[in-house]
Amino acid sequence: MTVLRAGTAYFLWVFAVGFFLGVLRELWLSPWLGARVAELVEMPVMLAVIVLAARWTVRRFVLATGPARLGAGLLAVAWLLLAEIALVLGLRGLTLAESVAGRDPLAGSVYVLSLLIMAVMPWLVSRAGRL
Repeated sequence: MTVLRAGTAYFLWVFAVGFFLGVLRELWLSPWLGARVAELVEMPVMLAVIVLAARWTVRRFVLATGPARLGAGLLAVAWLLLAEIALVLGLRGLTLAESVAGRDPLAGSVYVLSLLIMAVMPWLVSRAGRL
């Protein structure tokens, strides 16, 4: 049950900040810099949010084992993907195939890498704390 709560909380932190930054990106940065550059500019901020949220999650929920930390990270990414699919289908009115096809190859690849980083970050931050 702890992993479920931890993964959900981790997702909520990252999603809330990402949603806010996404609105700013779409309304302000993309028209000014272009979609690719705007997404790439946002990514370092989101990576910092991922690190901070993972640290908070591991400490708050006392995730003591590697499997628990990885479980929370994987669950958070699963929640994030479900939320993004719901937003793509609901708010943007696109199919999933249209959304994937419309992604910039570079920004899309960086996004996928960020999801992988998000999945393992609770484990990584706890490992870094032991060094």
